[in-house]
Amino acid sequence: MWKLPEGMEQWKKDLEEWLNRGIEFINQIPPTQLYIACAVLLLTTALLLLLQVFRRKKSNTIVLAGLSGSGKTVLFYQLRDGSTHQGTVTSMEPNEDTFVLHSESTKKGKIKPVHLVDVPGHSRLRPKLDEFLPQAAGIVFVVDALEFLPNCSAASEYLYDILTNSTVVKKKIPVLICCNKTDKVTAHTKEFIRKQMEKEIDKLRASRSAVSEADVTNDFTLGIPGQAFSFSQCHNKVSVAEASGLTGEISQVEQFIREQVKP
Repeated sequence: MWKLPEGMEQWKKDLEEWLNRGIEFINQIPPTQLYIACAVLLLTTALLLLLQVFRRKKSNTIVLAGLSGSGKTVLFYQLRDGSTHQGTVTSMEPNEDTFVLHSESTKKGKIKPVHLVDVPGHSRLRPKLDEFLPQAAGIVFVVDALEFLPNCSAASEYLYDILTNSTVVKKKIPVLICCNKTDKVTAHTKEFIRKQMEKEIDKLRASRSAVSEADVTNDFTLGIPGQAFSFSQCHNKVSVAEASGLTGEISQVEQFIREQVKP
């Protein structure tokens, strides 16, 4: 009959001895303590696995939204190529691509690519926004700072709909109001734009709260009852920045994106 080599026999005896000792030790532990220890071990393992899954699935999607003509598409190409892609027409289909930000393309080390989506601003095409919000790590809402006043009401209403969207509120998706075209002398400042949009949203909040619940299309209400609305009252973080897609002055937008999509 075939026998194990002498060294293996000793290893087998040692293993059996350690196994017997382990069984004796376990038998000495009160059943209640043993159950608790097993439960803690299983819970810890499950939490670690969930943490790994969450880290792997951390979104890298940034959504560009705003009215038509605000400069979203130019901003898209600046972020991707460092160019304006002059000659492009108003987008009728979402522009989307996954890439390393152009300003980071020469950096060494591991840099996480960004999945950038430019959603058409035409009112009939805005429902497409709902397709991308569930996967959004952040939203850049682009406002034309040069032609702001004529579009203030429409832009504020669009932003109101985003800020009251159930996905945006529940996931607390950060929003950056990007005041574009600020390279022009007659462009409005981000402080002026912020205040005017807060006033417009305050009016919208009042008018829509007066509508019967059966007609309300928004999922959540904004602000604090009895107080003038400000973006600081939102469930998610709302910040304001200045940029110029045409001149490439987009560092504040890039900073916002990188805060949401970690390297």
